Amino acid sequence: MICKLIVLYYSRHGSTRALARQIARGIESIPHCEAILRTVDDFQSNDNAPTDPIITLEELKQCDGLAMGSPVWFGNMAAPLKHFWDQTSGLWLSGDLIDKPACVFTSSSSLHGGQETTLQSMKLPLFHHGMLVMGIPYSHPELHTTQSGGTPYGATHVAHTGNVTLSSEESELARQLGKRLATTARKLIKE
Repeated sequence: MICKLIVLYYSRHGSTRALARQIARGIESIPHCEAILRTVDDFQSNDNAPTDPIITLEELKQCDGLAMGSPVWFGNMAAPLKHFWDQTSGLWLSGDLIDKPACVFTSSSSLHGGQETTLQSMKLPLFHHGMLVMGIPYSHPELHTTQSGGTPYGATHVAHTGNVTLSSEESELARQLGKRLATTARKLIKE
């Protein structure tokens, strides 16, 4: 049986999308796991044509786990991602996401630009849906040495002066988060 994990993100300039791609690589490094890259409708701008399909509620309902990412917007998740979650009341009422594993990731233009509060804000709807939210354990040495992104709350990137290129630590921590999500989802499916 293939474990289908959605990597849902909103990205304005490409940094959050770059993290999503690394998380997907981590997911697909686990046997029998498939990463499904999805984005949300950007109702605020016509400048960004989506590079991945826009998620549907049915896809979210059917997934075995979720990684969700957003750029930092004033210490919070971006409005297009929040708008998507505001439409999930039906899934909440039916309990379709209960006990599915989830994790979060973000990107900001400065190291102290609100990454941790953004990660926490993205976890709130996941908790309300009854998902099993996880982070990155300190057993990954990159958490101790990173000079850019990466937190125990989720994968992060610091896009100094618009730099979309992830550091080696940021890439590794994102892949490790994807691996952890996939490994957990596989264990839960087998139970």
